[in-house]
Amino acid sequence: MSTKDFIEKDYYKVLGVPKDATEAEIKKAYRKLAREYHPDANKGNARAEERFKEISEANDILGDPKKRKEYDEARALFGNGGFRPGPGAGGGSFNFDLGDLFGGGAQGQGGAGGFGGGLGDVFGGLFNRGGAGPGTRTQPRRGQDIESEVTLSFTEAIEGATVPLRMSSQSPCKACSGTGDKNGTPRVCPTCVGTGQVARGSGGGFSLTDPCPDCKGRGLIAETPCDICKGSGRAKSSRTMQVRIPAGVSDGQRIRLRGKGAPGERGGPAGDLYVMVHVDAHPVFGRKDDNLTVTVPVTFAEAALGGEVRVPTLGGPPVTLKLPPGTPNGRTMRARGKGAVRKDGTRGDLLVTVEVSVPKDLTGKARDALEAYREATAGEDPRADLFQAAKGA
Repeated sequence: MSTKDFIEKDYYKVLGVPKDATEAEIKKAYRKLAREYHPDANKGNARAEERFKEISEANDILGDPKKRKEYDEARALFGNGGFRPGPGAGGGSFNFDLGDLFGGGAQGQGGAGGFGGGLGDVFGGLFNRGGAGPGTRTQPRRGQDIESEVTLSFTEAIEGATVPLRMSSQSPCKACSGTGDKNGTPRVCPTCVGTGQVARGSGGGFSLTDPCPDCKGRGLIAETPCDICKGSGRAKSSRTMQVRIPAGVSDGQRIRLRGKGAPGERGGPAGDLYVMVHVDAHPVFGRKDDNLTVTVPVTFAEAALGGEVRVPTLGGPPVTLKLPPGTPNGRTMRARGKGAVRKDGTRGDLLVTVEVSVPKDLTGKARDALEAYREATAGEDPRADLFQAAKGA
């Protein structure tokens, strides 16, 4: 579909909707007409097939808010393919070839050249022209994303840390100042005319764009390629950056740091830095989500009679937990606010698991006392319920 056809076709009329129709009204009209003129319902009817194509084309434009806006602006500026100059431009109306406005037409027809710079903006997005033409400037390019890894201690992961990262990435070549040319004077790529993109047909009268294969998307070609970057304008460089790892990261977590990647080209933004975090194990503490875990040994007497137990915390003073009488082995208690840092700045809890410590050697009074305890509790069988349940099963 040519630009002239695009301007002259009345897509509102094709769908039978007013110019101020809502998106819902456009969609409803399209569905109704599409069912009526669909080729499956009109086999062998060439007119119905052509009508169906017109309906689909109209829906492609009016059904997309961005394309519809460009279409409305274009028709308002060039209604019916004619340009109407205002007072002082000679009066009356005249027509001219719209192709003159898009790259290389006559420049002296009624001031047409004065519009050449802006019309690419009106139609460029819809037809993917990219403003290609003499004097077109290459577009800024975003820098590449960089992947890196860091290993933290358990404490650093919980509290956060600033670590040095040495990274290698592509950045503007220093030898040629990023031009890719030894003399610093690259020429505009003739294939893409400096846009860095080439059109690829996708059907329906429209096209998609791909990076230009000749200039690799740069829009420029070096006449005398730089010995360092081989004409690409980019060279590998290394740098060390101090990176702040937020508190509360976990082992295997991937952190995204915006704008910390490779520098962009021609004023484009820098890429992002992705850091894979590895966390060393701690000899005492473990982690479960936002909570820290610790196993605390207690004596049989403490578990049976109860008492107070001092528990270490990570990077802070110990806390004292009250152990209820008859505490079983493996019971977990909670010290609130002594865990890992959450995203909102609060902390999780410290989960304390009790482990009854059994002495390996007993002598003297301790052994006598335990023998006396065994005699006093000889009638109790802690496994009675176990055997009863086994028989029932």
